[in-house]
Amino acid sequence: MDHEVEGGHPAIGMEFSSRHGEKSEEVLNAIGGHHGDIPSCSPYTPIVMAADAISSSRPGARRESMEMYVKRLRDLEAIATGIDEVAEAYAIQAGREVRVIVDSDRADDDTAFSIAEKIARRVEEEMTFPGEIKVTVLRETRAEATAR
Repeated sequence: MDHEVEGGHPAIGMEFSSRHGEKSEEVLNAIGGHHGDIPSCSPYTPIVMAADAISSSRPGARRESMEMYVKRLRDLEAIATGIDEVAEAYAIQAGREVRVIVDSDRADDDTAFSIAEKIARRVEEEMTFPGEIKVTVLRETRAEATAR
């Protein structure tokens, strides 16, 4: 369903359930909020969030072989590290997020936002994946001194 309808599967599932007769706000909130997209107002939402995280973080949880799973993670990291200013990249959350560390000497804050967009567009163009992939770019400057 989430490949045919615009949006993420939590919102799509909540709307679908509501349209087909689900009236309980607690159930609808658990469906729509299990990725944290909307505020949790049901005691069931955190339980569904935990169950979803446990289930989807298993290698092969999305009906793919271990080799395809590892290849997808490597491809995701390779797209990110293919950008000049990127120092490191790590696929996390079973490939649903990539954390990118840029060289703060080569990329200012505006460039960091641009890099996030560039990586997201390349992922859309070059990869096939279920749902959404979040791109987080981190730019850090550390200043240290020692008093003696």
